[in-house]
Amino acid sequence: MNPYAPGAGTPPPELAGRDELRETMRIALERVRRGFPAKSVLMIGLRGVGKTVLLDRICDDAEAAGLQTMRMEAPESRSLPAILAPQLRQVLTRLSRRERTRDLARRAQRALAGFVGALKMKYEDIEVGLDLEPERGLADNGDLEHDLRVLLEATGEAAKAGDTALALFIDELQYVEEDELAALIMALHRTAQRSLPVVLVGAGLPQLRGRSGRAKSYAERLFDFPVVGPLPPEAARVAISKPAEDAGIEFNADALERIVEATQGYPYFLQEWGKHVWNEAAASPVTLRDVEAASASAITSLDESFFRVRLDRLTPSEKKYLRAMAERGPGPHRSGDIADELGRKVTSLGPTRSSLIAKGMVWSPSHGDTAFTVPLFDEFMRRIMPGDDWRR
Repeated sequence: MNPYAPGAGTPPPELAGRDELRETMRIALERVRRGFPAKSVLMIGLRGVGKTVLLDRICDDAEAAGLQTMRMEAPESRSLPAILAPQLRQVLTRLSRRERTRDLARRAQRALAGFVGALKMKYEDIEVGLDLEPERGLADNGDLEHDLRVLLEATGEAAKAGDTALALFIDELQYVEEDELAALIMALHRTAQRSLPVVLVGAGLPQLRGRSGRAKSYAERLFDFPVVGPLPPEAARVAISKPAEDAGIEFNADALERIVEATQGYPYFLQEWGKHVWNEAAASPVTLRDVEAASASAITSLDESFFRVRLDRLTPSEKKYLRAMAERGPGPHRSGDIADELGRKVTSLGPTRSSLIAKGMVWSPSHGDTAFTVPLFDEFMRRIMPGDDWRR
C-alpha cells in the first residue's frame, strides 16, 4: 500500500526535520501552564511547507500535556469572533465540570454570553448556543478590543485555577481582518501582563508578520516568528526513505537525490513525488529511472490540484501579473521589473498587486519587492501560459 500522503494538512507518514521546533513549543507551552512567562508564536512560511501539519502536531502535544486547546482555521469569509466563540464554549464547558474551576468557568461563560450578545449585530456570523445568561457589564460593551480582552482574562483565570493553560491554535491567520487581529494581540498582551496562562500558536503566510506589526506595534515583542521552510536535504531524504523502509522498500541514492532536487525539499511536493514514484516502481530498490518516469505524472498532478485550485481564484489581470513575474523567475522581483514585463506603469498595477496579496498569492519581502507565496509557481505559470500570447 502506498504510504505517501499528499493532501491539504494531511499528516505525512514521517514528520521529518521538525523535532527542534516541536520541542521548543513543548517547552514554551509547559512554561505557560506552570505560570512562567513565554511568548506566543506565529509560524510563518510559504504554501506547502507543512505549517498546518505542524500546528496540528503541536496541538496534539499540548492536549497530551493537559492543556485546554482550541484548534481553528481563519477562512477569508468569517470573522474572528465567529471562530473563537464556539471553541471557547467547549473549553469553558469542560472547565465548568471540574470542582476547582467551576465558579470561575461559569463566570467566563457569562462573559462569553455577554460577548456574543453585544457583538452579534456587528459580527452576524457568530453562531453559538449558550446555557448561562450574561452578567451585566462583563465583556458586553460591544467593543471588540475591550470585550475580547475581558473574555480571555476570565477564561485564563479559570484555566489558572485548574493548573492548566488555554492554548489557541489558529491556522491561516493572515486572513484575519487587521482590526480583529489587533484586538486579539491586545487581549494576549493583557493576559501576559497578568501572568494568566493564555497563549496563541498561529500559522500563516509570510505577510502575517507585517500584518501583526501594523495591527499593534508591540507585536514584535509579544510573539516569536519561527520560519517554517523547506526541509534540509538530509531531512528531505528521510521523509522519502523512512516510509519506504518501513514497508521493506529501498531507494537508490541517486533516486533520492533526484527527488530532493525536483521538490526543493518542500514537504507537500515530497509527498506528491513519493506517491507517484511508489506507483511507478516495479521492484526494490527504487531507481533513478523510476523517479524520472514518475516525475511527469507528479507534475501533472500538482498542476491539476495544488496549483490549479489557486489559479482558478484569479481574474485575468491577476493571472497576467503572475505570468509576468514568472517570466523573471522564482523571485522576489521589483515591482518596476514586473511593470516593464507588462509594458505598464507601476502605479497602474498597484490594485492588482494588492488584490493578489489579499488573496495570499504573493507577498512583499521588502518595500517594492514581490514574491510568490506558492513554491515553484513560476514554473507552473510558464507551463500553463506558454509562449508570448499572454502579453497581448
